[in-house]
This record gives sequence, C-alpha cells and structure tokens, in this order.
Amino acid sequence: MNKIIYFSFASLAFITIIAIVYFRKKKLKTIEIKIFTKILILTILCLVFEILSAFPFMNSILWLKLFLKKLFLISMFLLVVNYFKYTIILIKGINYTFSKIEKIIINSVEIIVSLAILVTSLHLNVGDDGVVINSYGLAQSIGSMASMGIIVIIMILLLINIKKLTSRRAIPLLFLVILMFCAGYIQILFPSILLINFCLSFVAVIMSMTIENPDLKIIEQLNIARDTAEKANEAKTDFLSNMSHEIRTPLNAIVGFSNLLLEDESVPDSAKDEVRDIVMASDNLLEIVNGILDISKIEANKLEIVNTEYSLKKLCDELVSLSRGRLGDKPIEFKTKFDPSIPDVLYGDSTRIKQICVNILTNAIKYTKEGWIEFKISGIIKNDVCRLIISVEDTGIGIKKENIDKLFNKFERIDLEDNITIEGTGLGLAITKKLVELMNGKIVVQSVFGKGSKFTVSIDQRIVKNPTIKLDEEINSEEKTIINNKRVLLVDDNKINLKVAEKLLESYGIDTESVDSGFVAIEKIQNNEKYDMILLDDMMPKMSGVETLKKLKEIPGFNITTIALTANALTGMKEKYLSEGFDDYLAKPINKDELNRIINKYLNND
Repeated sequence: MNKIIYFSFASLAFITIIAIVYFRKKKLKTIEIKIFTKILILTILCLVFEILSAFPFMNSILWLKLFLKKLFLISMFLLVVNYFKYTIILIKGINYTFSKIEKIIINSVEIIVSLAILVTSLHLNVGDDGVVINSYGLAQSIGSMASMGIIVIIMILLLINIKKLTSRRAIPLLFLVILMFCAGYIQILFPSILLINFCLSFVAVIMSMTIENPDLKIIEQLNIARDTAEKANEAKTDFLSNMSHEIRTPLNAIVGFSNLLLEDESVPDSAKDEVRDIVMASDNLLEIVNGILDISKIEANKLEIVNTEYSLKKLCDELVSLSRGRLGDKPIEFKTKFDPSIPDVLYGDSTRIKQICVNILTNAIKYTKEGWIEFKISGIIKNDVCRLIISVEDTGIGIKKENIDKLFNKFERIDLEDNITIEGTGLGLAITKKLVELMNGKIVVQSVFGKGSKFTVSIDQRIVKNPTIKLDEEINSEEKTIINNKRVLLVDDNKINLKVAEKLLESYGIDTESVDSGFVAIEKIQNNEKYDMILLDDMMPKMSGVETLKKLKEIPGFNITTIALTANALTGMKEKYLSEGFDDYLAKPINKDELNRIINKYLNND
C-alpha cells in the first residue's frame, strides 16, 4: 500500500468526526445548508473510494479497482460542481434560488461528465514494486480536466466579483482554488503523492466553520421561552384589565355620590371642600390605574393609535378647564396662547393628543409652586398637513442637566428626596414619549434647574377640508339641562352602581327603572315597556351586555338608544362597543361632562 495514503486515512477520520457532529444537529432548510451537506457527503465518498482502491488485495481484482477509481473521479467532479454552486449563491446572494433552466444545465453537465467517465477507458500505472503509482486514460483526462475547468471558472468568478465577497463565507473557496492548484502541481511532479483529497477535506472543514448553521435546539428553547414570556405578559395584561374593572366599580360610587354632594345645596361649603378632595383623590387613583394599563399595553405592543376627526378648539377648551381645576388655590398664573390659523377640524387620535397634553400640564402643575404656566399651541401648515407645536412652559423647580435623560424612564422619579410630598408613579412622561413616537412626532425638553422647564411636542395631523362632525351643534357639557318626560332603563348586576346611576339621572329630572340582569331587561322589552334610552353594563354574570344587546336587537321593532355603561374602560373599548352595535359608550366612574353629553345628545329634544 502507498504510504502516502495515510494522509487520506487521517483526513477521513477527521472529516467523519465533523460529519457526525454536523448531522446530529437539526439544520435549517436553506440552499447553503443543502449544498454543504452534499459537499460533506461527496468529500467522504472521495476519501472512501481512494482508500479502498489503494488496498493491496485490490490488485488481484483489477476491474473493481478501476471501478473504484472511476467512482472517485465522478465524486470529485460532483464535489467541484457543488463548490461552483456555492460560488454562485455567494455572488447572487445567500438566499438565491437557481432557476429551472440553470438547474437543467447543471444537472445535464453532471450526468454527461459522469457517464463519460464511467464508460471510457482507464488504466493503471504500476511501479516495479507492484504498487500502483497513478491512473491514466480517457476517463482520467475527462474527470481531471472537467474538475480543473470548473475550478478555473470559480477562480475567474471570484476575481470578477472580489468586491462582493466580503463575507467570511468566501474563505473556503479561496482555499479551494489555491490548494487544488498546488496539489495538482505537486501530483504532476510526484504522481505517487495523493494530496487532492486531503486538500478537499481541509476545505470542507473550513467551510463547516463559516456556514450559517444555528443551533436549532437553542432556537427552539428560545422560542419556548418567548412564548412563555408572551403568555405571562398576556396574563399580566388580563390581570391589569380585571384590576381596572374592579377598581373602577367602587370608584364609580365614590365619584358619583361625591358629585351629587357637590350639587346639594344643603351640604355646607366646608364639607364641599372635603368632598372635592375626595373627587381629586379618586381622579388621581384613576390616573394611576390608566397609566399602569397604558404602559403594559405599550410593552406588549398592543397600544394602537385610533384616528378620527376632532375639533381642536373643543380639545383646547377641555384641557384649559381641566388644568385650571387642578391648579386649585396655587398662586400660579395660567396663560394660554392658541394659533388662530390652525384649522379647527383635524384628523388624528384626539384622545392620545389630549393624554399627552394632560401629562405634560399635570407635570408642570405638580412641580410649580408659584409664578406662571404657559400652555401654547401653534401650527405649521404645509399642503394638507398641519404640524402641531404644543409647548408647556413653567417657572417650577426645573430639572438638573444630568437628570433630563432619565425623565422618560418608566417608574423614574427625579430628585425623589426633595419632592417626596409630590404624588406620582413616574409613568406619565414615559407614556407621553411612547405616544409621541407612535404618532411619528418628537418631544424636546429644555430646563434650567431652579428656574423652570419647557416641554415641546411636535405632531403632524391631517387637515379635514370637508368635516363630518357638526361644530355648530356642540352643546356646553358643563350646563346641566333638566329633562322631563324621559324614561331610562338601567341594567347592572351591581346594586351600588344602579343607585349611583339612579341618583345622577334623577338630578336631570329623568325617570329611571333598574334591573340587575340582561334576562330581566329582555323580558321588560318583550312586555312592551317603553324607554327612551337603555344604560347597559357589559360585564354581568350569565349574560353579558353585548349578548343582551344582540338578543334585544332580535326583538321586532326594537330601536331604543342603547349606551354601554361599563368599567371596562381600556383604550379601544369605545370602538369595540360601537362595533358591537351600541349607540355610544360611557365609562365608569361616570364623568359628569360625558354624562351631560350623552343626555343632551340622545334625550334633549331641544
């Protein structure tokens, strides 16, 4: 046996280990992986055929020895063809797919050359000692020339596309060209030295280190971990949603009865101040609940921007009224300046714009003890888009330069030791920044510590040329209108909520009737009871409000205005209930301005 064959033995042992490791792992079904799999198998076959044909006992079975030599030549040619394929996908792109014509051409060349090697003559060159030095003949010439021809093509392609081959995937191909030419030259000088297979094995090992073959087991574990995290996040969101509902239900009673006490002339002014404190504390609790829900939806990428037509003037009036109410008796001048050139009707998410303004204004009110706060909105109009520039400037405590970057971190409160008496969770500005980014806007903070701060937000809104909302029919929500001869059906499983709604509606002069389930409500309508409006809770046992409304709509002639009255007040719920068939939506705790709007819109014939 030729002693040089031990190179091939060593190569076979090493590449077999590489193959075992490679095939034990799960693999992606990419074209790169498929080609490398063929290269690995063909490299092993080349080594096996070469080693088997070198055993001494094969000299007595000449036809088998020649057949193994031909199989070696075919395997080597097919191996080089796969390196050519790999070169093409590197140049065209790792996700490149061969067309049908390209596949037919390549497969045809493989079949023609393989058959030519198989059917043409091959002879052995035997030395004086009986050891086979090399092989020669037409089969040898076809195999060697075809293989070297493709390697030359690979080399030309590499040179032409050298600038594209910046990735490490090109390294094995460079080694292939260099080593094959070196091995071929050495074998011409010393025919008994068999280095070609050794070189091909070396190139295959290098390629195994450069191909993208991620550990699918780890990926699978990561996917499981991601799914677990998503389920945990969904569970958290569901928990927060339920918590919101449970907190809003008692808050509805607190806020509702407090507002009634504020309107009761028999309650002394000293007591009314304490009642106002109760309402303010309830509003603060509601803001905390809403903030936690919003930040959880932001983290779950479920917070959506819902664009509709809205009146900027009405939005500004609401913000001014709300801010003045929160100032209380602080010695602060509240200044406003709104650009009159801004079109009154814009298209965007007015709820979120209001939330952004409320968060920034609330922040200014909290951290300003005296002086002034200026709320300003200006506009830059270009074509059909108005860029709103919203700024809130104050003479408050200001922010240290090193703390400005921390402002928008959730649950982050700046200078907590100095501001320990100021209420807050540190969520408002974090939510504000996320909302601004969701609307493709920008927020900028300028501040001088000890002198004050200025928050500026810019958001693009589309101008509505032909508005569908009726501005001239807006009714002042702060004015309570006494409405007689109207009857409302209240449907809620919570007795306290029914009592709150009854008292609130009675203050308008409205006659009410209360039932504690959807079943009773349906029975009332089937018995031809007459109502001008139904306030229907959704989250009731056995039959929800949505299910109740569907049953009601099945009753012939049913056309009573039905309002969803619910503590399920997450963002997007209004749109959900409207899509379910409700005429409008009223959240718990009941806001008196919203209640005025509902009553004036649906019950006030004037």
